[in-house]
This record gives sequence, structure tokens and C-alpha cells, in this order.
Amino acid sequence: MERGFGTTVAEEHAREPHRKPARYLVVIDGGGSTVARLLLDTRELVDEFDASTEEVAVMIRGLTPSRDASGPEWDRALGGHSAEERAAAAVYTLDV
Repeated sequence: MERGFGTTVAEEHAREPHRKPARYLVVIDGGGSTVARLLLDTRELVDEFDASTEEVAVMIRGLTPSRDASGPEWDRALGGHSAEERAAAAVYTLDV
């Protein structure tokens, strides 16, 4: 049993490289519900969540979206969505 006083010293942080920041936020209809998809600059999916969250509003505040994600650069990232959903998607480029 330790008889020390005060707080313990924090362990050293892992020396792993940081993940790349998300570059795009795509708000798109996903079969009846609107989802937000965070993507890297390579358009690799980082996360997907409900687009009605407060965090989405904070991330896109002051940003103007492009209104089309139907180009070939979005094929892999949004391949599960219809052409109509992709054409109506709001694509935000995040300030990173």
C-alpha cells in the first residue's frame, strides 16, 4: 500500500503520430435521415453521425457549402448514396 501524499504523476503520453484533421463535412440524406460525414482530404471517411447535432452547426458556422457531390472524386466516399442524394448534398470545406 502506498503512503504517498498529493496527486500522482501523469504517465507519459503515447508517442504515436496524430491523425490527420478532417477536411470535408458532407451533409447528405441517408435513406430518410440526414447524416453528416467527416472526410479527410483524401475523401476517406473518418466518422458519420446525425446531422442535427449542435456540433455540426458549430463546425459549419460561417461556411458556404458547394451543392454537389456527384463528381468522380466523391464516388468512393459517397458510393452508397443515390445520384439525387449526392446532387443535393451540402459539401463544406473545413478550416484546418
